[in-house]
Amino acid sequence: MIKEDIHNLICKNRKQVDQWFSDRRSQIQLPFYTSVDVRDSGFKVVSVDANIYPAGFNNICPTDKEEAPDIVRHYIVNTYGSQIQKIAILAEEHSKNAFYWENMKWIMSMISRAGFEVRVCFPQDLQSEMLFDSSSGEKIKVSPFKKVDGFLVGQDGFTPDIIISNNDFSNAYEQWAQDLKVPINPPRGLGWHQRKKSDHFKFYNQLASEFAQVLGVDPWTFTVQTEIYSDFNVNDLDSREALAVQVGKMLTQIESKYRTLNLDSRPTVFIKNNSGTYGLGVMSVQSVDEVKQMNSKMRGKMNAAKGGKDVTEVILQEGVPTSLIQGNEVAEPVIYIIGCDLAGGFFRTHTQKGPDDSLNSPGAVFKRMCVSDLKVDMGGCPIENVYGWVARLSSLAIGFEAKEKGIKI
Repeated sequence: MIKEDIHNLICKNRKQVDQWFSDRRSQIQLPFYTSVDVRDSGFKVVSVDANIYPAGFNNICPTDKEEAPDIVRHYIVNTYGSQIQKIAILAEEHSKNAFYWENMKWIMSMISRAGFEVRVCFPQDLQSEMLFDSSSGEKIKVSPFKKVDGFLVGQDGFTPDIIISNNDFSNAYEQWAQDLKVPINPPRGLGWHQRKKSDHFKFYNQLASEFAQVLGVDPWTFTVQTEIYSDFNVNDLDSREALAVQVGKMLTQIESKYRTLNLDSRPTVFIKNNSGTYGLGVMSVQSVDEVKQMNSKMRGKMNAAKGGKDVTEVILQEGVPTSLIQGNEVAEPVIYIIGCDLAGGFFRTHTQKGPDDSLNSPGAVFKRMCVSDLKVDMGGCPIENVYGWVARLSSLAIGFEAKEKGIKI
């Protein structure tokens, strides 16, 4: 099954697909935005990661950036009502990454062009404003706010009606959030201090199987085998030995499926921090020995997590090789969603990586892909259509994650 075949099935069954999506969408609330990493092997197309606090809006297609304000306004008004006027954007507290601040520049731009007054803040009480340089040379101002009776109040009296978070809450910031009455979206409860990738892929695989049934294809086309390995201690030999056993079983299962389908591809398993972000705490293996013989450098890499926390639980995930090439570089699509609407996209490429590797690593380069082309001619955009629908499955999964945990969005 290749993406052109999937695209044709989506177009042919558009009414049924839309009805299925509408039914599932009506059962949940969706966060303000999501970014989804998609892998296309040529024989399956799946989501392999979903970030609820995306930090790459600077990389999306210029045409998509022009379309985004309308999508933002639609989401805000439909979620909170037309009375919303002032929005604070909660930023990460690192100050040296100019590309992150370029991302913030574009988030500010799309929200302000949607008709809202915007400020940027940190999850702390600043004494004075701070300025940060974006990669394009613009200064991004972070404003000081104080918490007064559960609301944030700026020095100039700016009091946000809602907070849009671009801080992923790897740190829970419990004291800052205590008694805060202003809605935070995406909510702190979905932050990486407690969110689990295993929860996400449980719901993603359920929804992907349903989507496959609507199209009449093997659910394997859209699902990604994912298992939990708890009590992980990368520096403990017994823990690594037990991990190796589980990895071996998954490699055997993937190889068996490949043989059934006559696929000439070597099985890969990704080991990922179950609460990780920024591409940290990730490695790929193609043999049990790679786990057993993990050297000190690899052990250090697998124990790396944002904020310096130890990695104590991982997922094992079926590796989906990428068949995409942009220029001479392997590539994977990344789709940005606001609510349930496609808001942008790009290809992540890497000259130093192969088709079985994670491309979300230093040295990645981003190339153009425009999801807004779908509005002009869906039938002529198989790439954007297929990748967009796979990304929507992940966005729905996030809604069900929140529902299961009783987290209000």
